[in-house]
Formats: sequence, C-alpha cells, structure tokens
Amino acid sequence: MVQNVLIKILLAPFSLLYGMAISMRNFFFQIGLIRQSEFNIPVISIGNLSIGGAGKTPHVEYLINLLRPYINVSVLSRGYGRKTKGFLFVETKGDANQFGDEPLQFRRKFKDIIVAVSESRALGIPEMIKKYPQINTVLLDDAFQHLAVDPSLNILLTEQTKLFTNDFLLPSGRLREWRSAYRRADVIIVTKCRPGFDKTHRDEIISQINPEPHQKIFFSQYLYGDPYHIYKPSERVKIQDDQTILMVSAIANTDYLSYYLESLGCEVEHVQYEDHHYFTEHEISVIKETYDQISNPKKILLSSEKDAMRLDLHRDFILSNQLPIFALPIKVEFLFEEGKLFDDMIKSHLLNFKV
Repeated sequence: MVQNVLIKILLAPFSLLYGMAISMRNFFFQIGLIRQSEFNIPVISIGNLSIGGAGKTPHVEYLINLLRPYINVSVLSRGYGRKTKGFLFVETKGDANQFGDEPLQFRRKFKDIIVAVSESRALGIPEMIKKYPQINTVLLDDAFQHLAVDPSLNILLTEQTKLFTNDFLLPSGRLREWRSAYRRADVIIVTKCRPGFDKTHRDEIISQINPEPHQKIFFSQYLYGDPYHIYKPSERVKIQDDQTILMVSAIANTDYLSYYLESLGCEVEHVQYEDHHYFTEHEISVIKETYDQISNPKKILLSSEKDAMRLDLHRDFILSNQLPIFALPIKVEFLFEEGKLFDDMIKSHLLNFKV
C-alpha cells in the first residue's frame, strides 16, 4: 500500500502534464477552434473515463439487442489492436488482425447489422451512411474522449468497485481525462455491481458522483450464460462445483469474472495476459500443456467471447490439437427493476431526435 502511494506521488507531475494537454485539447473544442461533427441521425456514444474494464462491449450488445428489432442499428469502433489502418467494414470471415476483437465479435454475433472500424469517427460515420443509407442510428464504441463527434446521447460507464470519482489521471491512475469530464455525459451507468448491492449502496454512489440535473444514473450487473464451444456454438456445458476451470483471459479486469467463477465452488486456474493481448503460437501450446496436465476429468478450458476472437487466429492449431475452448457469454441486467426505464429512455431519445 505504501509503495503504491509512493509510485502515485512520483508519477503525479506526469499526470499533471498529461492533464494540461487534455484540458488544452478540450478547450479548443469548446471555443470552436476544433470543430465537432454532428449528424442527421442519432449517434449514441458508449465509453468510460478510465482505461478498460468498465464493460463497454456487453453494454453495446445490450443496445444492439434492444434496437435491432425496430431500426437499422450499426456500430462504429476504432478497432483497437488491429493491424490495419483507415476505414473498413467488418466482415464475419475476417479476423481480429484486420478489425480488432470487439468489432469482430459484434459482427459475428449480430450478422444482420453493419459494423465498421475507423480511427476517425467523424470520417467513419459518413462512409457508413454513404454505403448504407438505410442506417437509422450509429453506436459509437469507446468514444467518450473522441470529441470530434458530438453524439446525440452520451453514455458514460464506471465500474462499481473502481469509480472514476476515486481515480487519478494517467499515469498515476487510470483516468483518461479529469474527473470533471463526467459532466459531458447524459447517462451514467455504474457497472459490474456485486451481489448484495442494495439501495443504500446505490444512494451512496449517487451522492459521491453528484450528477448534474440533466444526468440519469443507472446500475447494472453481469449475468453469465452457459459456456459454448467456440467452433460449435450449439454445444454448451454447465459449470458445476466439481469441475476444474482453466480460465484464459486477456481482458482489462478479471476481478468480477474470478469472483463469479469462485462463487460457483469450482477450482479455477487462471492464465492471464494484458488487455487485448494477441496470443502467440507458443502461448497456445503452453495453454494446451497446462490444460492437459489438469488431472480432474471434469475440466473446462474457458475464455471470454472477446478473447475467443483473438484465439481464433490460431484456429488450425486449436482444431488439429482438438483443444476444446468454450466461451463464456455475458448479458447485462439493470438493477432495481430499472431496465424498462432505461429501454424507454433510449427509445424516447430516438423518437424525439431532431436534426
């Protein structure tokens, strides 16, 4: 603990310099020196102030599931970690090297929607509309700091156990901007709420965030489904307390996931890498050896759905070695019976949208 505090103190001057640069950039946008792009269709931004781990991907999927029965919804992402540049439409037969793991996951799970990647959202949205004029709305994945586009609705995510109000600017902390940037949000979702989270906890967090009058705050948690084989989605397994799980993950924060698996009474072995890590063939071989060495016949090799997109880059090795990798699906649920309230708010925003 003392060491962590000392490191933060040593890094504080660099955080201050970083914060000054961010403030200058934001000021240029505020005075119009750098112009924001607005569009004649609703653009919903989903992002966070902290680096990684707040649950953007499951919440984007929640919005996709909510809207796709009614309108032509699309997703635009930067495509973090991809080896390509520029604007691209995401194809199901592509791979994570081309498009990044999250956009590829969206495209493969929702084959009837348009998904694209572009470093510049301001240039990417017109490209999408030009090719597909039937698009009714665009979901911007991880775009809270991308001020070049002025979204019609700005959703900010913050994790319950890692609230932005308790964090510091990079590199001494995890914040991409000053805490005060939360005021740009129209909606704040406190994500990954732990079991036992009640109205007392809710009221404490609302008081801590101190939302602006125009802001609405919601609280959500994850619901995990039965894992499915990444190459045979119809093949599912149930996690039981007498099983040994080898959990392979390269996501920003595994605390919530580990808490869930351990709550089931399983024996969990974790092979963990940095967020968005691209696995090497040697690492896949080590994973196989580790899995083979587990003596419990009731064993499962588990990954997140996002990790499965990058593991798929080694499809030939996985299939030839009959490595049974199962992906753990995630679904978002809003607490305090406010799911319908959130849904109605999103639908009302779209219905009342004016250019």
